[in-house]
Amino acid sequence: MTRETLPQAARGARWPVHNDHCFQRIVLDHVSGGVWYDHIARPAYKNLTADQARAAVGLAERILSGDVDLHALNHQSLVWRGKARAT
Repeated sequence: MTRETLPQAARGARWPVHNDHCFQRIVLDHVSGGVWYDHIARPAYKNLTADQARAAVGLAERILSGDVDLHALNHQSLVWRGKARAT
């Protein structure tokens, strides 16, 4: 979903991100509760637990359906990474 489906859906949408790696960052950060590579060995797709994988798919589906605020998810991910200020 993060490699093709979400970037395709982002075309023409008012989403804060459009690239696959940005969706991957957001989803994995939220699944792990912080900067994902501080919690999950690389590569993430090989090292996610079954629960983390289900949570990642669920979050990606909620992003696609608009059931979550992608702007807020992106902002929190950037806060965790020290690239944005907490509000």
